[in-house]
Amino acid sequence: MKVLYAFQGTGNGHHTRAIEFLPLLKDMAEVDVWVSGGALDRTYDVSVDRRFQGLGFSFGTKGGIDWGASLRALKPRTLFRDVRSLDVRGYDLVLNDFEPLTAWAARRQGVPVVGLSHQAAVKHPSSPKPLQSDAIAARILENYAPAEVEIGFHFQRYAPEIRTPVIRRQVREATVSNTGHITVYLPAYGEQALLRVLREFPEVTWEVFSRHWTVPSTHGHVRFLPASSEGFLKSMASSAGVLCGAGFETPAEALFLKKPLFVVPMRGQFEQQCNAAALSQMGVPSVHEFGGDAVTALRQWLSNPCIVDVDYPDESQELLQQALRTFGACKPRHL
Repeated sequence: MKVLYAFQGTGNGHHTRAIEFLPLLKDMAEVDVWVSGGALDRTYDVSVDRRFQGLGFSFGTKGGIDWGASLRALKPRTLFRDVRSLDVRGYDLVLNDFEPLTAWAARRQGVPVVGLSHQAAVKHPSSPKPLQSDAIAARILENYAPAEVEIGFHFQRYAPEIRTPVIRRQVREATVSNTGHITVYLPAYGEQALLRVLREFPEVTWEVFSRHWTVPSTHGHVRFLPASSEGFLKSMASSAGVLCGAGFETPAEALFLKKPLFVVPMRGQFEQQCNAAALSQMGVPSVHEFGGDAVTALRQWLSNPCIVDVDYPDESQELLQQALRTFGACKPRHL
């Protein structure tokens, strides 16, 4: 059987799941890999057969999305041309991690789609939602990458079709210690916005990672480091705590590593607001803005760090078999 695995190129979670899933999947079926969104020159740790412009957002430096840069990067003609021109009829099944082009092309051409994404869990009726609803964002989330069947990933199993996070092998095998620093990943904030808050805690060593800078720099007890998967994991595994956005992968990895966690959801980003609501139910503190109000909340967190106990088993093999079995696309010898 022939399977198309398509994933969204923005964000780290989609890439992480591809790294874990594809070696297993290629033992079960013939697989091609397509990706859209993100920088077209981005390198991935998986072999990609086709890349497309797709959709994506640019981070700002004040806590939200840079809508100007995002709109300038948007190419509607290219997007609609790609959807119309994509031919997925040669595949028995599309496994889709929140990738819209192949999802809509498959719907038009009658090819079944199984969604495997965090977003599938976020929009589930049983998953936690913020007190302030966003009907437009919820509708976009619902229709962004349609699928006949969806398996979602979230911080907890809120429903039978929701699984716990896919934790990459490097994290599962990491050596965990505590050298006293706090690891920071807040890509929606610039250097000065971060320093205004972090300088309030001279007794704390902060290791701050972001794609906004390309060379290390030190400002007293605050060290800025270029984002790298290996460097960030080393810092996080040896940290006394993790301060990050309310995305999915980094908070899930911090919880798995038994690190105290504090999150700051991106402003105007519905998915992160939902994640913050879910984490709050688990006892993870958060603030809506990384400004003056964050100082008091951070001081309380630092003085009384809390480790949330989670159980995130490796279920990748099982759920891939489930996804392929749904439409009979798995080689029988592997079931």
